[in-house]
Amino acid sequence: MDHKTNQFTSCRGKLAATTALACVMAGGVAARIAAYESGQTVKEDHQSMTTGSKFFCNIKALAPAERAHHQKLTEKLISGRTEIIETEKGYEFQFNPAVVSIAELADWAAAESKCCPFFDFHIDLEREGTLVCLRLTGDQGIKHFIQSEFQLPAK
Repeated sequence: MDHKTNQFTSCRGKLAATTALACVMAGGVAARIAAYESGQTVKEDHQSMTTGSKFFCNIKALAPAERAHHQKLTEKLISGRTEIIETEKGYEFQFNPAVVSIAELADWAAAESKCCPFFDFHIDLEREGTLVCLRLTGDQGIKHFIQSEFQLPAK
C-alpha cells in the first residue's frame, strides 16, 4: 500500500459514521467530480480542496453510477434544507419530511460515509414527524471543512 492509502485506511479505521448526510452538500461535490473526471488524482483534489487538513474525500470510493445517484441526492438535500444550525461539534441541517425523507438521508449518508469516513452522521425525526434533521459532526476542525465543502453562508 502506498502512503496515501495507508493514511486513508488509518483515518477510516479510527472514525465511525453512524447514519445520514455530509461531505458534499454544495459546490464541493461538483468540484470533486469535475476533478475526478478531468483526470486529477485524489491527492491533487485533496490538496486543492483542503490544503493542510486531515479531512479529505476519497472520490474513487463510489462507482460512477453510485456517484451520479449520490450527486442527485446531494442536490436534493441542498435545495431542500429549511435551516442550518451550527452546533458545538458541527452543523445540523433541517428538512421537511415531505420534501426529504429519512430513507433518502440514510441513503445519502451510507454513500457519503464511503468517501468521507471522518464524518459522524446523526439523523433525527422530531416534532411528531414534522421535522427531519441531519447533524454532521467529527473531530476538531470539522466545522471549517463543513463550512467550506457545503458552502455555508458567512455568519
